Parts: sequence; structure tokens; C-alpha cells
Amino acid sequence: QVQLTESGGGLVQAGDSLTLTCTRKEQTFTTSAMAWFRQTPGREREFVAAISWSGETIEYADSVKGRSTLSRDRSKDTIILQMNNMTPEDTATYYCAQGTAVTNMDFTYKYWGQGTQVTVSS
Repeated sequence: QVQLTESGGGLVQAGDSLTLTCTRKEQTFTTSAMAWFRQTPGREREFVAAISWSGETIEYADSVKGRSTLSRDRSKDTIILQMNNMTPEDTATYYCAQGTAVTNMDFTYKYWGQGTQVTVSS
């Protein structure tokens, strides 16, 4: 059983930075890839970024590339997404996910968190 808990969401203004954290708890230790997706009502879930267990492989969606940094703290079993220069288009519910490999396809991730809301005002 795997439990993923997101934190760090909230209301920010355009141009601000935001840090999202996802902490993993699992009964059986695994070396898994982890990712962030986001979703707004009426739209499909959108890939944001993913990182391998080692942290050597990181992928970003074009929409956040260059202004976001995804990192992993294995000692705390946590991933951290820092997003800079936020825009209203970043408004969404952000979900943490765990899978076996770094991909941008949501169906490849088996475990999901409950999500954290991010709202960017203009």
C-alpha cells in the first residue's frame, strides 16, 4: 500500500513562485519514479514533471520547462516541485503520482495522491 500526500498549494499572484511537496509512505520500499500532474475542471489531466528514483532522469512539460525545478529527497521520501513566474494558466489541482518509470502518461502511474489546489490570480 502506498500513500502519497501533497502539500504547498494555495493562492498566489501572477509572477510569484510556489513550492509543492509530495511525501510518500509505503509498506514495502520500492525505487519508484514519481511525478506531478495537474487538472482543471472539464479538462484532461496534464503532465507537469517526473523524476526517477535516482534523480538522474527528470522530464518537464513544455508548459513549465525553464521555470520549474523538480527534485527528490530520498532520505525523506519526498519530491519537491518549485514553480516560478506563475501565471493564471497554472491554476489547477496538482496531483502527485508514483510509477515504475519516468513517463508523461498518467495511465503508467499506479498510485495517486488526493491533490492540492493551486490558484494563480492575475
